[in-house]
Amino acid sequence: MPKKIVFEGKTEYLQVLDENGAVDKTLEPKLDENLLRKIYENMVRARVFDRKAISLQRQGRCYTYVPTEGQEGAQVGSALALQKADFGVPSFRENAVYLARGVSMEQLFLYWMGNEEGSRMPADQNNLPVAIPVGSQVPHAVGIAWAMKLKKEKAAAITYFGDGATSEGEVHEGMNFAGVFQVPCIFFCQNNQYAISTPITKQTHAQTIAQKALAYGFEGLQVDGNDVLAVYAATKAALEKAYSGKGPTLIEAITYRMQAHTTSDDPKKYRSDEEVEYWKKKDPLTRFQVYLKGKRLWDEEYEKKVQEAATREVEDAVRKAEAYKPNPEDMFTYLNAELTQDLKEQMQEMKKSMEG
Repeated sequence: MPKKIVFEGKTEYLQVLDENGAVDKTLEPKLDENLLRKIYENMVRARVFDRKAISLQRQGRCYTYVPTEGQEGAQVGSALALQKADFGVPSFRENAVYLARGVSMEQLFLYWMGNEEGSRMPADQNNLPVAIPVGSQVPHAVGIAWAMKLKKEKAAAITYFGDGATSEGEVHEGMNFAGVFQVPCIFFCQNNQYAISTPITKQTHAQTIAQKALAYGFEGLQVDGNDVLAVYAATKAALEKAYSGKGPTLIEAITYRMQAHTTSDDPKKYRSDEEVEYWKKKDPLTRFQVYLKGKRLWDEEYEKKVQEAATREVEDAVRKAEAYKPNPEDMFTYLNAELTQDLKEQMQEMKKSMEG
């Protein structure tokens, strides 16, 4: 019996810099020197922050931490493509996104040290706080993007999630809604190969995560997530499409989590040292170093300055975060614009107790 083809689709892959830092001139985005340096310096800042946070956790100076190392290219490349009016809706691993968008290291350390003040995003920055429940932030981003469309704003929302989140209902509900209403939303999946200990091969039988967008009626694109130029270019293109009313995009960034899922995890139980060594050769920072060196924008002296500046920033942020004295009243006042009567009474009771 003859078959009628009712749909044909394809998923493209983008890489600008290969693993050795060689650039495809036909795909290279035209970025000025200041932006190229800003990209690199933010990647370094994120890695220095990350390693310090792990060290603090091991010393008992902060709580369970979610490492970023290895994913700086995906996070910084996408974050710096955004304009200020765009909304960032992260999950729990986007430390580099927050830093690149202007959130201070002190703010992030407060969060990882368990201080609720760390969740209070600066009023002049369009960032939602960390979302711990897997996939729960995706509908929030879609709602923000829908509001932008209704208000006819030239802006978009971008939401970050991992490969494991694509098995959660909220992610698919969000993408379906976004496709139906053609909202200006970018779904940015950092496929770092593992959802804790579950490998991507057990997460989906599909060849790519990006192709899942086709079922919802919009474009899905796979990029080399350790190639910061490819990520930047893909995000820029998705943003321009969103601004012009052409709807959402799913970007699947192929990357790797170099450290543990969290500081409570032991990755040696489910992945080999050989696998980790393989991915080290794809490091987004060293790859971009080679590219910058070819443009005469990187040398050992520059590297020393960048590392020293990042280290000073981190150490200063730790001092400030550890010196911060929270107000006990915050447990009552931080959530509600106006306190209910029972909360007022509880707060007064607390005050009297503290006064002895």
